[in-house]
Parts: sequence; structure tokens; C-alpha cells
Amino acid sequence: MAAADPSDLSANAPLKPLPMVIFASRWLQVPLYLGLIVAQCVYVFLFLKELWHLVTHAFNFSEQQIMLVVLGLIDVVMISNLLIMVIVGGYETFVSRLRLQNHPDQPEWLSHVNASVLKIKLAMAIIGISSIHLLRTFIEAGNIGGPTATNYTTTGVLLQTLIHTIFIVSALGIAWVDKMTVGGTSKGH
Repeated sequence: MAAADPSDLSANAPLKPLPMVIFASRWLQVPLYLGLIVAQCVYVFLFLKELWHLVTHAFNFSEQQIMLVVLGLIDVVMISNLLIMVIVGGYETFVSRLRLQNHPDQPEWLSHVNASVLKIKLAMAIIGISSIHLLRTFIEAGNIGGPTATNYTTTGVLLQTLIHTIFIVSALGIAWVDKMTVGGTSKGH
């Protein structure tokens, strides 16, 4: 009679009470993801409101005003994409499998998502969002000191540029640490 594989025995063994409670606590994140879905609905409403504003004022807006509204729409879409990555990727990584294998609408990135991939994707999305904000700032900053009023100061533009640069350096740092970790793991085997 062949000996049972120890990994088979541990997979079927019931969890003890404390590990069971700790493992089940992951379900406490579900209300957080549901809350992010509500936030996604708010962003859809904001997008439609801004799109309506653009359409109804298209004949009165200058090219710069149209560009600023369109950048605002792009910003909303990018934040919405970030929300989807956090909701779907976070749920799949930290709560439970969505079981979307062979579903025609399964996002390509979801098949290889883990905490490291999610961190890098989130960092890149934050950089993209920051880039849109910085571009809007640069467009409006052209009015600093001019006859048209602006909400930006030279110091504010410089600080926003510095913060954007810190986001980029942080994302590079995250990617570098991830590469070192993956490289170190694969060399050890």
C-alpha cells in the first residue's frame, strides 16, 4: 500500500478554530470593495455631468476650455480604471477567486495578477492620473501673471511637479524592489 502524499492530507484537514477565524477575516474586505463600486457609480455620474457640460457649451468654449474639460474626462476615466483594478484585482488577490477562466470578458491582466503586479499597476495608474493633473496645471499656468485669473501660483506648479516626480521615483522603486525580490526568489531555486 502506497503512503499518502502529505500535501494531500493537509489540503483536506479541517482548519483549527483560530486559523479558520483568521482566514475567514478576509471576507471583512467585501464591504470595502462594495463601497468602491459605489464610488465608481459616483464617477460615472461625474463623467456624464462633465460630458453634458462640454456638449452644451461646445460652441461657447475656447479651444483651451474644451481641452481642459476633455482632460478632466480623461482624468475621471483613469481614476475609474484605477478603481476597477483595485476592486477586481484586490478581491481576486485577497478575498476569493472570481472564477472567470474562459469567460470572454475576462481582463487579460487578471490571469497573472498578484500583490506585486497589482502594486506596480496601481503605481503606473497613479502616475497617469498625476500626469493628467500636471498637464491641466501647465495649460492653466500659462495665465499666471496675465489678465485672465488662474487658481495656480508658480510655487503651486513647482510643488505639483515635485510631487509628480516623487510618484515616478516611487513607482521605479517599487518596480526595482519587485524585480530584486522575483530575481532573488528564482535564483534561490
